[in-house]
Amino acid sequence: MPKVMFALIKTGGKQYRVQQGDKLAIERIGDGSTKEIVFDEVLMLCDDKPIFGAPFVKGAKVTAKVIEQTRAKKVTVFKKKRRQNYRRMAGHRQHISFVEITKISKAA
Repeated sequence: MPKVMFALIKTGGKQYRVQQGDKLAIERIGDGSTKEIVFDEVLMLCDDKPIFGAPFVKGAKVTAKVIEQTRAKKVTVFKKKRRQNYRRMAGHRQHISFVEITKISKAA
């Protein structure tokens, strides 16, 4: 059974395990006109044997196509202190980008 190449990338302060064809939602990257993104902060590559970076794998790149840039569902933030008549309500919608991984390339 052939192994599928995957990579561990870092973006937006989070780490994602991706392989070619994956679709994922990440924190917004680029402006609205960006069609393609190159992630060069690759922490690990795994094909036949794993290659670990210190902290990043030199020369490794993951290319992704931007599908959509939108905002996530609203998160309600509610603060209250009992018996103090203190109530605060706020909402937050994170800007996100939906991307599809098109290519994973190793170091030369």
